[in-house]
Amino acid sequence: MSRLVLFNKPYGVLSQFTDKGSDGARATLSDHIDLPGVYPAGRLDRDSEGLLLLTDDGRLQARIADPKFKLPKTYLVQVEGEITEDALAALGRGVPLKDGMTRPAEARRIAPPDLWPRDPPVRYRKSVPDCWIELTIREGRNRQVRRMTAATGFPTLRLVRRSIGDWSLGTLAPGAWRMVEI
Repeated sequence: MSRLVLFNKPYGVLSQFTDKGSDGARATLSDHIDLPGVYPAGRLDRDSEGLLLLTDDGRLQARIADPKFKLPKTYLVQVEGEITEDALAALGRGVPLKDGMTRPAEARRIAPPDLWPRDPPVRYRKSVPDCWIELTIREGRNRQVRRMTAATGFPTLRLVRRSIGDWSLGTLAPGAWRMVEI
């Protein structure tokens, strides 16, 4: 039987088990997960938070991570400024990026979600409002969500992945994980 781990990756943690950086001092998955033989199915940037799936099943890993399977990934995104209907519509059509047009996404404005505090906190500026959107994409380019919101004029301040396919973060606290049967 395959193992699948749902992990709530905290801000500042690399989506790998070792740090091949300059001094090896950055936080990694090994600081939170002590399970031999599981590997990330996809990635989250160091400055992104939320659901990361790990598995010991190579086929499942490919099905989760490979864009050809178009597995939906849903994010809660805090953006700088009050997002417009035009910007949401542009995200829904697809956004031109340097590496080509994105696939159409599902985007809607939402009330600020009830999330854990981020450490360090997102910068707050009295003169610049912010708001939250829920964004679902079916591909996974490098820093795609951040590049999409920036391309519409609303840079990302905080990014939390809530779900991948049928798997969701639920009530997992940052740094916590649980095994699910598949």
